[in-house]
Amino acid sequence: MMANQSATSVTTTRKRRTKSTLKTPENQLKLIVDSLENLKAEDIVSIPLAGKSSIADYMVVASGRSNRHVSAVCERLISDMKDAGLGKARTEGMNQCDWVLIDGGDVIVHVFRPEVRDFYNLEKMWSATIPPQTAA
Repeated sequence: MMANQSATSVTTTRKRRTKSTLKTPENQLKLIVDSLENLKAEDIVSIPLAGKSSIADYMVVASGRSNRHVSAVCERLISDMKDAGLGKARTEGMNQCDWVLIDGGDVIVHVFRPEVRDFYNLEKMWSATIPPQTAA
């Protein structure tokens, strides 16, 4: 019984340590981009949202080769995020897997099939320079 308690406390300590190192949005972004690269997602683009929106600090856009690839990439990415201590991300679009949105809090991830990505062209919309707002 002592061995189980010891293993549990080591696991809990490891999870806390991992979570504490991922507190910054930049570290979360790196984890997500690295995971997408390992999963063979294509055309990975990260977009800083600071000054453009308060919904997140970064947006990541990537493509999968097919519905099955998009599904596999998203399922594994969600698992990797959870294993890293980022909690359970909210998702939309996992039923069809044409366009899956993963809301990781500080980083929002969009994984598309290529033709759907071309149609919506989120990179162009969010990469545009937005003039700074002046105080009223």
